[in-house]
Amino acid sequence: MASPPTAPYLFINNNSGRNGAMAQRQLKLGAFMRPVSIHTGAWRYPGAWPDANFNFPHIKRLIQKLEAGKFDAFFMADHLAVLNMPVNALKRSHTVTSFEPFTLLSALAGATEHIGLIATGSTTFDEPYHVARRFASLDHISGGRAGWNIVTTSNPDAALNFGLDDHMEHAERYKRAREFYDVVTGLWDSFADDAFVRDVESGLYFDPEKMHVLNHKGKYLSVRGPLNIARPVQGWPLIVQAGASEDGRQLAAETAEAVFTGGGSLADGQKLYADIKGRMEKIGRDPEHLKILPGAFVVVGDSVEEAKEKRALLDSRVHYDSAIASLSVQLGTDASGFDPDGQLPPIPETNASKSGRQRLVDAAARDKLTVRQLAQRVGGYGGLSFVGTPKTIADQMEDWLVSRGSDGFNIMFPFLPAGLDDFVDKVIPELQKRGIFRKEYEGRTLRENLGLPRPKNRFFEG
Repeated sequence: MASPPTAPYLFINNNSGRNGAMAQRQLKLGAFMRPVSIHTGAWRYPGAWPDANFNFPHIKRLIQKLEAGKFDAFFMADHLAVLNMPVNALKRSHTVTSFEPFTLLSALAGATEHIGLIATGSTTFDEPYHVARRFASLDHISGGRAGWNIVTTSNPDAALNFGLDDHMEHAERYKRAREFYDVVTGLWDSFADDAFVRDVESGLYFDPEKMHVLNHKGKYLSVRGPLNIARPVQGWPLIVQAGASEDGRQLAAETAEAVFTGGGSLADGQKLYADIKGRMEKIGRDPEHLKILPGAFVVVGDSVEEAKEKRALLDSRVHYDSAIASLSVQLGTDASGFDPDGQLPPIPETNASKSGRQRLVDAAARDKLTVRQLAQRVGGYGGLSFVGTPKTIADQMEDWLVSRGSDGFNIMFPFLPAGLDDFVDKVIPELQKRGIFRKEYEGRTLRENLGLPRPKNRFFEG
């Protein structure tokens, strides 16, 4: 395990921190919004919008509420196939119909002014030129608020939608992803920032000396360039990564500026934080130039008991067919034949997500869960959860921030709209009162609000 990052953090004893000392650091908050709730029972919760995942006026109202709460970003995941589960379970999922990310985020860009717009783009089933154009366009349309979540795509069924019989092997997917990143960022640097002179008198629209032709030829990709779009407002859209496997951690350390992690215990978070930031130091990257943001499922109540009752009611809306199918997806193995009341049997290695599978295997062993209990946890979301009052939730978030378990969180809401409204109206003011979350946006771009530098153009100075 790499040692924790050595970048100094300032502690001031007379600050308003709960423990009498608080790091001069600010929480960064994203909202994980595709699906609008990761909980499979969300659409069935009393008073929830059953169609929230596929209703543009609803989603527009939600993002505007998030912006009023000063969230850093609206994070939209994407899938290139319906979830690989039996139809008997799939028919109960609100994720089976969702908007294509760029179409949705381009529309939402016009309805917002400050909040970041992060979309998933696959390096396995897309081409770098497509990805570079889409994100550059979104960054210009939004005034510098785009972010690219780099994924290699774990669902093996996606291959069947792109003329392939088999999914690319896990390690190969990450090797292609690394080259893909180099190509996309190289394409974003096709033009110097001042290339487009638009001199009406001379008739010169752009300076050809400030255009670079990439001419990339690698193991996986061949791309000439240049990109037919001016350099993005942010230089590059924000680079986001979500893998926590060995390959994923290394890719994050080399390329990412934000990491969406699975979230477990605080101790697990601290280990992952130290590992990734330690890897950055070893390759000469500033650890402060990456924000680690675990997913956090948040249920707010006026009392801890009320919050727990909300969670229990929500979990009760998960059908067992859906729960066992969700478990099968996460394990990469059909779990429907397992003894529901027995312990989890040995799970073979698969070509799906390795870090997610291992978290479940470890949780089942640690908590001595039956297959039924594990399925229920997965179906209702089994990762990091904060269930309590605004004060207890803020206490936990502050602990993670101060102890370097994270730089913030990607918040997952239990049901819509009430779960999101409760967080913005009740938890955000508590975080602001403690001085660990902004009251106003710091800048105009996503990078500025996250405190991240604008990348230099690798081909042009200035």
